[in-house]
Amino acid sequence: MPEDLYEEIVEVRRRGQRAALATIVARKGSTPRKDPAKMLVYEDGRQWGSIGGGCTEAEVCREALLVMRIEKPKLLTFDLTEDDAEESGLLCGGVMEVYVEPILPDPVLYVFGAGHVGQCVAQVARSIGFKIAVVDDRIKYANPERFPQADTIYVDPWEENFRKLPVNDSSYVLIATRGHNFDLACLRFALHTPAKYIGLLGSRRKTKLLYEALEREGMDPANFERVYAPVGIEIGSETPEEIAISIAAELVAVKKNLQVRPLKESLRYLKPVATIR
Repeated sequence: MPEDLYEEIVEVRRRGQRAALATIVARKGSTPRKDPAKMLVYEDGRQWGSIGGGCTEAEVCREALLVMRIEKPKLLTFDLTEDDAEESGLLCGGVMEVYVEPILPDPVLYVFGAGHVGQCVAQVARSIGFKIAVVDDRIKYANPERFPQADTIYVDPWEENFRKLPVNDSSYVLIATRGHNFDLACLRFALHTPAKYIGLLGSRRKTKLLYEALEREGMDPANFERVYAPVGIEIGSETPEEIAISIAAELVAVKKNLQVRPLKESLRYLKPVATIR
């Protein structure tokens, strides 16, 4: 495999793009190659490299697009026809296994509101692999001294900030501003983006008021199902630091497409370890 394919993978991540790497991990019915064949598939279906061509490669490309979307790897098994075997260099009736893994950019968390909670969330989220973008209209709060872990800081009037934000379907948004009107503007903006996660800090009463305001503007209430509000998981958090841990746990769960439940529940049905007397 050429070294520049690895360099291209690094570049894909640096550009904030997605791809999938397909690797032939097993062959039966032929002599395995010393170096496993690899192919990089881009979001638009383009390819870098090859795993043999033909219908098998086309199917791998289709599965690679799915892997990018679900953000989970897949192991594919192909029972080769005579034509496929000839194209792949295997014997007729051979079996080929291809491992397809997603190449994903580091997720970006947009922290709307540079207050104490936003500051704590940025610190914790950075430590678990998120890039941090801080958004506020106050340079007194949104600055590198208070947010040394931030990759980007947007500090202009809110509407100007919104026009600059490259929020996409792999982005995470946390709304934790200093007031109801600012929360409303940020929530309105976030719900018009394809963000993967929209978290709203505040009470159930405040959340209800914001939803009612947006509904009066004509927004479909079905959109509110996208919002995690109240934000975070229930751990009895009170301080900004505790709230940040609660929110970070929810971010991890969403990133991994998991439903949150206590570890105690997960371990309940494990068999007890035998006791040696």
